[in-house]
Amino acid sequence: MSSNNSNQDNFIRFALEAKVLSFGEFKTKAGRLSPYFFNAGGFNDGARLSALGRYYAKALQESKITFEMLYGPAYKGITLAAATAIALADNGLNIPFAYNRKEAKDHGEGGTIVGAPLQGRVLIVDDVMSAGTAARESIELINKAGATAHAIAIALDRQEMATEVQADGSVKDVPHSAVQYVRNTLGMRVCCIAQLSDLLAYLSTQSGNEMGQHLPKVQAYRDRYGV
Repeated sequence: MSSNNSNQDNFIRFALEAKVLSFGEFKTKAGRLSPYFFNAGGFNDGARLSALGRYYAKALQESKITFEMLYGPAYKGITLAAATAIALADNGLNIPFAYNRKEAKDHGEGGTIVGAPLQGRVLIVDDVMSAGTAARESIELINKAGATAHAIAIALDRQEMATEVQADGSVKDVPHSAVQYVRNTLGMRVCCIAQLSDLLAYLSTQSGNEMGQHLPKVQAYRDRYGV
């Protein structure tokens, strides 16, 4: 359980206040009905984005992960990597960063990579990880450039079973999360600002008020799909 003043607990409060983390009934890519939704696109002004970068920077500092540069996968990852790079620089760690274009540019500097040249141990910065597909694409692009995809930083680990598309087109739950897949199968470090367990811990302290009423549904979802 998170402490009242931990980076995780403060981030959960911050995400709720910014309405980036909201409650209701939301259909996930896997077709599940989730009682909560996390949308990093809601960090949509200077103050929120600045604060978000600081949360990433602190989580990375606490993780002890070492890296030479940051990479933001288009599109959300671009602003997340930039905000994290600024926050790290404010902490005295000036790290180059790069991001990709969805479509290659055939004029000017050309190519699909913008920013610093990909080299050394690269940390990918993204919001959440659902199936690990986007992570695999980033890893392939980074390794193809001659650098090493070393670790991934995400804002929220949903701690739920990933899914795989079967040969007949159906979707099947698998007994591991996307984060576990990246850690155990791809052998990469994963740093997350907060996890679903941190949200549950926070909600458990809110009994008696409006926020606490969401705990049973979120817990039931965790019991059904959690890993």
